[in-house]
This record gives sequence, structure tokens and C-alpha cells, in this order.
Amino acid sequence: MDARKESDAAPMKNRTNLERRSDRELVITRTINGPPRLVFEAWTKPELLQQWWVPKSTGLSLRSCEADVRVGGSYRLVFNVPGSEPMAFFGKYLEVTPCSRLVWSNEEAGDAGHVTTVTFEERAGKTLMVVHELYPSKDALDAARASGVEEGTLEAFEQLDVLIAAGAANVQ
Repeated sequence: MDARKESDAAPMKNRTNLERRSDRELVITRTINGPPRLVFEAWTKPELLQQWWVPKSTGLSLRSCEADVRVGGSYRLVFNVPGSEPMAFFGKYLEVTPCSRLVWSNEEAGDAGHVTTVTFEERAGKTLMVVHELYPSKDALDAARASGVEEGTLEAFEQLDVLIAAGAANVQ
């Protein structure tokens, strides 16, 4: 069998699309192989978030994960960073619509923090997930992109897809 036929026979992987829509906006889109209910749970249950949020290749680990997922509730993720002090990400939930929409602030950067909106749309048993990040300035978005956030997001979403696929198989 030649290489082309082997790749044709392999299951199709979902792609993550990243698009800079303006000086302050980044939009990330991916189809996840599972229903919105499972994808939403993976974003809102700390025990599930810990399984996919941190890209394995970074050497980071999630030390703690707290999430009070309700409007006005807060979250706090603390990462172990090899050779450095732990790093915390935190903010507040601004909107919570079960199985369809989450909006939260990212307050660890102070005035340079951004607002993240994630939507989950049913598409033939799968979920179209759209992450919209709105930064306070062009410089803040440029700094986030320079930090490698895009590569980490791609890997984390691969991990999310694997987690959801395993969960969907367990539910059926």
C-alpha cells in the first residue's frame, strides 16, 4: 500500500483554525467529536479541565484548578513551572449558558487582561467550538501571540478531542 492510500484510510483529524480578526481579536475554531454537553462539562468541571487544559509538551502541570462556574463566580488555575515559581491564571465568569456559552475575564495580566468567549454548537452529534478572545490593545494580543499561546492552544484542543472521544464512547 502506498503512503497516499494509507493516509486516505486514516481517520480524519479535526483541525483547529486560528484567525486574527482585528488588532485586538483572536478567534479559534474547532469541531470536537462529541456533543456540546460533554464539551461544556470538559470546560467547566475542574476534574476534567485538569486532564486536557495543559499542553503535555510544555513540561507544565496543573497544580490546582478551582472553578465556580456561575455568573459572578471565579476560577483560578495554578501551574507548576519547572525551575520557576508557580504561575496563576484567574478571573470571573461573566456569562454562563449551560452547554452553549461561557464568557470569562482573564485578570492575571491586570489592565492587559482579555475577555474569552467560548460557544458550543451542535453539528450532527459533534460540537463546533468557537473561542473568541478580545484583548484590550494590539500590544496585549501581540504579547500573547509571542508567548506561544497559539501552539499551546492547538495541543490542548487535541487533548480535549481525545478526552471527549473517550467520554463519548463511555456514555454510549
